[in-house]
Amino acid sequence: MLRAQRGDPRAFEELVRPHQEIAFRVAYLITRNAAEAEDAAQDGLVKAWRALGRFRAGAPLRPWLLRIVANEARNRRRSAGRRERLALRAASPGEAAPSPEEAVLAAEERARLLAALDGLPEQARLVLACRHLLALSEEETAAALDVRLGTVKSRSARALDRLREAYGSGA
Repeated sequence: MLRAQRGDPRAFEELVRPHQEIAFRVAYLITRNAAEAEDAAQDGLVKAWRALGRFRAGAPLRPWLLRIVANEARNRRRSAGRRERLALRAASPGEAAPSPEEAVLAAEERARLLAALDGLPEQARLVLACRHLLALSEEETAAALDVRLGTVKSRSARALDRLREAYGSGA
């Protein structure tokens, strides 16, 4: 961390490399567009590089990076005004194991679930996507969405109720 804060770009790259995929996925959930998400993730990481001097020593890096990327993605979404269907970036063959929802749900059940999720209000959709599709902790979700931990808990509970209702009715 100290090398990166002193301006060593290779040290910064080593720090953020493990978080690049999750940064893209968070940005994608917000922008709902792969190109915008890629740009938001890259611009967010550049902003993190520039702000590294203000990073609080001892604080976890991942939530801080995700908050910056999520803010950049929200800014892009607001300015672009795009509203596309929610989807996750598909893992390239051989790079990653299938996500839990892909392993459990058949293709049409997955589509039905995603359609029900997509029909939820944005705040509900984002909190569920962060918690359950990206498997972020409540703390990481709060950081990524820039809300309090209690807000994540209450939104999650209400969103799950809404999702059960929508999915159960054959959304």
